[in-house]
Amino acid sequence: MLSLYNTKTRQKQEFTPLDPPFVGMYVCGPTVYGHSHLGHGKSYVSFDVLLRYLRYLDYKVRYVQNITDVGHLTDNADSGVDKLQKQAKLEKLEPMEIAEKYTASYFHDMDILGNLRPDISPRASGHIPEQIELVKTLIEKGYAYQAGGNVYFDVSSFPDYGKLSGRIGDDQRSGTRVCIADDKRDPRDFALWLEAGQDHILGWKSPWGRGYPGWHLECSAMAMRYLGETIDIHGGGLDNSFPHHECEIAQSTAATGKEFVRFWMHNNMVTVDGRKMGKSLGNFTLLRDLFQRWDPMVVRLYILRSHYRSPLDFSDEGLAGARSGLERLMSLRSRLGDHEAGASSQAATELVEKTEQEFKKFMDDDLNTPGALAAIFDFVRACNTLLEAKIKDADKHLMAALMDSLVTDVLGIELASGGSSGSSEDLCRILGELRGYLRKNKLFAEADKLRDDLSEAGFSVRDFPGGVSEVTPDI
Repeated sequence: MLSLYNTKTRQKQEFTPLDPPFVGMYVCGPTVYGHSHLGHGKSYVSFDVLLRYLRYLDYKVRYVQNITDVGHLTDNADSGVDKLQKQAKLEKLEPMEIAEKYTASYFHDMDILGNLRPDISPRASGHIPEQIELVKTLIEKGYAYQAGGNVYFDVSSFPDYGKLSGRIGDDQRSGTRVCIADDKRDPRDFALWLEAGQDHILGWKSPWGRGYPGWHLECSAMAMRYLGETIDIHGGGLDNSFPHHECEIAQSTAATGKEFVRFWMHNNMVTVDGRKMGKSLGNFTLLRDLFQRWDPMVVRLYILRSHYRSPLDFSDEGLAGARSGLERLMSLRSRLGDHEAGASSQAATELVEKTEQEFKKFMDDDLNTPGALAAIFDFVRACNTLLEAKIKDADKHLMAALMDSLVTDVLGIELASGGSSGSSEDLCRILGELRGYLRKNKLFAEADKLRDDLSEAGFSVRDFPGGVSEVTPDI
């Protein structure tokens, strides 16, 4: 049985949906004011594999992932500038042009990375009426109060606030990083609706005047709109557990009187030299740039080699290792070819059954993709040994079907078109590995000679830590 780590209970629990076989799954989507980076890739690959595995287990999943195109402020609190509006000024475009541009960019990157599209991708700006109704309900029930053109959630009215993240007392103060709004009754209170000033382009009519929703409000309104008042799984980044998800729980539960989410799942972050990768720190690597240097399936395999709840420290050496792994997978799949089903040998049948059992054992243990991949690579070694002897086409069919099912369908690693696709790319890869080998073994004169020869031949050479080198043709 599938067990998932539930942030709410801080333990692994056997997963059972509220209304089997239906599973309602909501994942916090991107704020569309810039291109996606590797941190986004780790998050959405992780939940894509969850989606794929649930469907492999024959659950009927409705996957909802929102698009934040309004209300997410630069301070991630209740003050600052709307991120889209800030970017619109920089690019001299309308905010909705920014939203369209970077929503398209996001989906393009996710498609290339092999992620399935969500069943529903609602936009915050398209669900303002539902958000206004939710605010009105909270005011009527005494959980929220109006202060001029702003409306705040009264945290003191909800005793369970802080249980998800484990924050208590002063740790809950929303104004620890920014100035606290002086119209709040309590510094912990968070905005449900904010007044739109004269310089704020995005604004909608409401009972409290022209304004816009707080960042937290959209997810509650859209999750309940498409998945009901209690949903099975809510996912997002670990850094969203507070305040974002804590606020979602408070406003949703207060409005309905029901449990909002049964399983809370959070993926860990990508780090660079031990620090979180992010736009605010300026240490991020855009996926679109990464795809210029590495096959997207290499990036996907690189992500899946770490557990979704573990940090992933970015390195070119790690990506080079993932590339070697992808090549082994592709090589075996190519050797197996495409054959008709038939009576397979006992050895092939036992190998396939054992591999599937091992794979499921790891995946059932909170989506342990590193363990699942280890089972796959054990399978690769065993298959290559069997292929050294003459085996039946039916055996090849059985082995290929397993790879297609587990590697491609569940893990989302496309083996037919991934990896190096042409002789030029193969040559560049081999030359890069050769220069890396020379550098690692301190054969610097030979490495420099190779670099100079490549430069004269019209190739560029880039060196990275750990003895990793990259060769690309000059454009």
